Parts: sequence; C-alpha cells; structure tokens
Amino acid sequence: MNSSRSAGDLDDLDWKLLEELQADARLSYNELARRVHLSAPAVADRIRRLERRGVIVGYQAQIDPAAAGFPIQAYIQLRCALGHCLLKSSAAEDYPEVIEIDKLSGRHCSMLRVRASSLAHLEGVLEQIGKHGEMDTHIVLSTQYQDLRVRRTHPDRPVTPSAGWTRRRAEASNSTEASNSVND
Repeated sequence: MNSSRSAGDLDDLDWKLLEELQADARLSYNELARRVHLSAPAVADRIRRLERRGVIVGYQAQIDPAAAGFPIQAYIQLRCALGHCLLKSSAAEDYPEVIEIDKLSGRHCSMLRVRASSLAHLEGVLEQIGKHGEMDTHIVLSTQYQDLRVRRTHPDRPVTPSAGWTRRRAEASNSTEASNSVND
C-alpha cells in the first residue's frame, strides 16, 4: 500500500465506484464518471489509487461453471493428518478442481470448495484429497443465493445480549455482595 490511508478507509465515492465496477468491470471511465458525477480523469485517478492501495486487485469475467462443463460443486471439510497438510504438501496446480480453500478453527482445519464435471470426476478428486486426512463432503444441490460483491456494511449493527448470561452474571454479583456484607 502506497497510501497512508488504510484499505478500510474508503469514502462514499470510493464505495460508489466499487459498486459500479463490481456490477460491470468493463465500464469506461467516461461512463463511470457519468454515474458518479465526476470527471473521467478524476475517476481514473481514484481507480488507480484504489488499485495501488490493493482494494481493487483485478478484473475478471464471470463464468457459469455448469455452462462451461462443471455442473458439480462440493464443499469438503478436511482434517489433515499430521505431516500430510494439503496446504503444505501440495500446490494449487495439483488440484485444479479446488477453487477456494479457507483455513478453519475447530475440528476441521480447512474448507475446500471444488468443481467437477461429473460425479465420477468428483469421486477421483475426493480420493486424491482423502490422502491428506479425514473429510466430510457436502455436494451442492443448488445455490439459492450468492453475492460475491464487497459492500459497505454497518459495523455498529447492534448485538442482542443473552438474557440468561447477563442474569447469571447479575446474580453472581449480588451473591458476592451479599457474602461480603455477611463477612464484614
């Protein structure tokens, strides 16, 4: 990052540009300028600044995997065996079917998302990944909702406290006060 501002420090105009680019990354600077009410050179400058800061990391076409011959999608929860960690003992090129890996806390160490051309293809992928440890596999039947855009959220969304936990804490506090007054 070349800027002194953090990547999370985006103004309303930055967010509007990101929204427009995520909807259609092929928009010209002139069209973007018209949509956000700036000049084309000002838009180009802002976009270059967002790229330099690492907020915009690339542009790509959205492909329908089923139409491209990969209708099967599955999630694999993986618990790697000691010394056989998928992330340490193999490379992305070894598993082109894997399109995403998230490291997890808890019982499983990783969540993989894979695409396959058929169930037989998926079975072969599972046999290869299974060499790394214990798996739980979930085949996606259909995707009901997907939104890959990064959007501005409201971090001050309120959290509802659990009444049971706060009551116990209050009761414990009252018990401590009562025992302190008895001991005094």
